[in-house]
Amino acid sequence: MNNKNTILVVDDERGVRQSFNMALKNKYHVLLAATGEKAVDILQKNSIDLILLDILLPDIDGIDLLKKFKQTDPNTEIIMITAVNDLRTAVKAIKLGAYEYIIKPFIVDEVLTLIRRALEKRHLVKQVVYLKNELERYLPFEKMVGKDEKMKKVFELISVVSQSHGTVLIQGESGTGKELVARAVHNLSPRKNQPFVVINCAAIPATLMESELFGHNKGAFTGAESIRMGKMEIADKGTVFFDDIDSLDINMQAKLLRIIQEKEFQRLGETKTMKADVRFVAASNKNLDELILREEFREDLFYRLNVFPIKLPPLRERKEDIPLLLNHFFKLYAKKSGKPQKMITENALKILIEYDWPGNIREMQNLVERLCTIKQDPVVQLKDLTALTISKKSIINNSLKEAVNSFEKQYIAETLDLVKGNRKKASEKLGIHRNTLLAKIHEYGLNAVRD
Repeated sequence: MNNKNTILVVDDERGVRQSFNMALKNKYHVLLAATGEKAVDILQKNSIDLILLDILLPDIDGIDLLKKFKQTDPNTEIIMITAVNDLRTAVKAIKLGAYEYIIKPFIVDEVLTLIRRALEKRHLVKQVVYLKNELERYLPFEKMVGKDEKMKKVFELISVVSQSHGTVLIQGESGTGKELVARAVHNLSPRKNQPFVVINCAAIPATLMESELFGHNKGAFTGAESIRMGKMEIADKGTVFFDDIDSLDINMQAKLLRIIQEKEFQRLGETKTMKADVRFVAASNKNLDELILREEFREDLFYRLNVFPIKLPPLRERKEDIPLLLNHFFKLYAKKSGKPQKMITENALKILIEYDWPGNIREMQNLVERLCTIKQDPVVQLKDLTALTISKKSIINNSLKEAVNSFEKQYIAETLDLVKGNRKKASEKLGIHRNTLLAKIHEYGLNAVRD
């Protein structure tokens, strides 16, 4: 992975150009131009991080060139090179957007310090744009929880995969935590201190996706009133996560494939090619093999993404983690609200463990939020879980007898919760003999205190 910034030196004096080249070439990728015309040509073909620009050039005025460069890419930092008698012009350049100016003859160490500061500023600008995007996608839960054997294998795979720069494809039902896995891969990788940029393919219209990914120049299309950085540029040296990759338009799939293969792209309305030093992680909750057969997803893109496959199990297949996850979410909401953590009765917990969770972890997270927000009692009881519904799949798979037994078990457990486990009071409320209730309690494995 090449992390060198690219610096363009524009000066008509060969000695000055060579001096800069000698001083910078070990740490930076250096391009040289003797004229303004050559500099414009280089800028159109390369992604430039910083420009050292002489004010006096043989073909184009340095100030005019500064304006042109800033119009092309406002985020490129420019340091002007000037003689002592050009100080007034240098000050004017600062007002037009130049970062600073260097007076000839220059001291190498001072120039290197100035360049480092200018590049730090450019990096911070990118970070600000990235953080603004992240604030729009605030995620309250970023810690992965699980001790089930299936999840242990996922954690082990994340640890191994994160050390590579290869593409990752995460597959699993909606709500299983695919974005958390993608973030974990990024946070454990050598790119962890660089941006993690999320692209929600299902939420962005196909007509806007190209601009969202690559950015655009002013006037590139109707409504493009200014230059905009795309997600690929923001994510430079970091990770791009394509959520719901199966929703990506087939034409954009071809363009994404090219970026993964060639590691380069162009802004809309721009001829200059920009490098894409990013790691690609994608996620899908659909069967991509079926989409490929229906020609709705490119097979070549699938193989490019599926270098490191990670499959997440649904919550119903990791029952052992349900108490752990519930405790995790109750603890997080208690910390968020500043209130004591809620407890849950054993009967209520049993129902939650047996529940099918069609919405997976996201459904559990939403349920806990509702319980913590609406319920004042510090203990969550079975009667508080009436919001849970039996999924259609569960109904279809159950016989009438099984459905009746399921309802009876839940109803008895809820009644026992209501009377705090008193069997006498429960039998009276249910309208059945105490011996019948005792048999039902034993049959369903419910808890009740003695009379």
